[in-house]
Amino acid sequence: MITLEAEAVAALAERIDESFVHACETLLGCRGRVVVVGMGKSGHIGGKIAATLASTGTPAFFVHPGEASHGDLGMITTDDVVLAISNSGTTTEILTILPIIKRMGVKLISMTGNVNSELGQQSDVTLDIGVEKEACPLNLAPTASTTVTLAMGDALAVALLKSRGFTEEDFARSHPGGRLGRRLLLYVKDIMHSGDQLPVVNEDTSLRDALLVMSGKGLGMTAVVNVKQQLVGIYTDGDLRRTLEQGVDVYSASIHEVMTANPVTTHEDRLAAEAVQLMRDKKINGLFVVDNDNHVLGALNMQDLLREGVV
Repeated sequence: MITLEAEAVAALAERIDESFVHACETLLGCRGRVVVVGMGKSGHIGGKIAATLASTGTPAFFVHPGEASHGDLGMITTDDVVLAISNSGTTTEILTILPIIKRMGVKLISMTGNVNSELGQQSDVTLDIGVEKEACPLNLAPTASTTVTLAMGDALAVALLKSRGFTEEDFARSHPGGRLGRRLLLYVKDIMHSGDQLPVVNEDTSLRDALLVMSGKGLGMTAVVNVKQQLVGIYTDGDLRRTLEQGVDVYSASIHEVMTANPVTTHEDRLAAEAVQLMRDKKINGLFVVDNDNHVLGALNMQDLLREGVV
């Protein structure tokens, strides 16, 4: 069965011809939305095609042709393009609404397994999705035909995506809840710790007291600031290990003596993904966020970025 469907999809490649190009040009020229219609299994496939178009830069939605005859035709405007799906090309519910669509002057693209059917003949562009045989052993249940229809819909969506110059950032804007959306749309300011959550000590603070601040804030580091509240250094869990290895007296040392001066920083308007790359490049696990005068605004570490799905 899988082999039969794979062969049907492979045969579809030969039908990427002038009709396909004309369909893409029609959809690119659409000033409204792409309205996808289909009954039964074709309707289920149509819903997915509409969703794929919408998420890749081509505004689209699905309308049930049966409901269209009872008021939902009002959802279609003269600026839209209708994409009608019917393997037989004789689906009654679709043929019923064709006269209204044509009277409105709406462009009609059909995907059908019978290009000589009434639907195929009435369409401005007809895409052939015919298959020699369904994968169903009875040759009845829509199987290979629906797979081919889906592949044709994906081909349209990808062709339009490329023509529009659709980018990862554009995709992320319509998928803010997905991992890609979080990676591309989250800014440092969206996830950084700020206010009372910030571990900050003055440069004359004792190492012992600085460690208490680090422990209390739980970020594995503390910022060290001067009298103007400007960042002059950082002290981390890693620094503590190195301090102990060097035999420094934790109770008598000042944080200024053991801190790392001029630490790597970032700004709140940077993308979180850029912060990840910066930490990887510098082989560090945390960053302080500063303003243009080097005042500490926030802090974040790799755990924050992992939690938000940016890494």
